[in-house]
Amino acid sequence: EVSDAMLTSAFSKYPSFAKAKVVRDKRTGKSKGYGFVSFLEPHDFIRAFKEMNGKYVGNRPIKLRRSKWKERMKKVKNFKIRE
Repeated sequence: EVSDAMLTSAFSKYPSFAKAKVVRDKRTGKSKGYGFVSFLEPHDFIRAFKEMNGKYVGNRPIKLRRSKWKERMKKVKNFKIRE
């Protein structure tokens, strides 16, 4: 099973690496099979994508995708409630 430390170890070679987190079930503590890796600079994400996508960390292959979090936040900010 992949841990936060394993993800951190795999991605800390990128200068703007900020954080790695495996998402876990709150009840059991078991991994849900995905996690998040943050970079401060987009060029490091691009480099990591080219170098790490499809590689294994522990027993799991890495599938990197750009977060859509900012896009979701824009939608929330633009959402207006009708009264």
